[in-house]
Amino acid sequence: MRALAMVMGILAPVSAFAASGAREDSSGIFVWVFLGFCALIVVAQVIPAVLLLTGMVKGAVSVVREEMAPATSRN
Repeated sequence: MRALAMVMGILAPVSAFAASGAREDSSGIFVWVFLGFCALIVVAQVIPAVLLLTGMVKGAVSVVREEMAPATSRN
């Protein structure tokens, strides 16, 4: 997951610079740095959410498996 975030962080500004062409104002780099920082914050919030969701699904699946097990195997 970290590798994916790192690749996205590297490729997003590169493609943005290639699409924008040459400009005379120098404020463009600061805008892209700010947007990249915002993207890092979003990714940092998504990773724990995904981990929490997978834990909840695993817990629900284990409860369902326990309920579906035959009554003789519980003793």
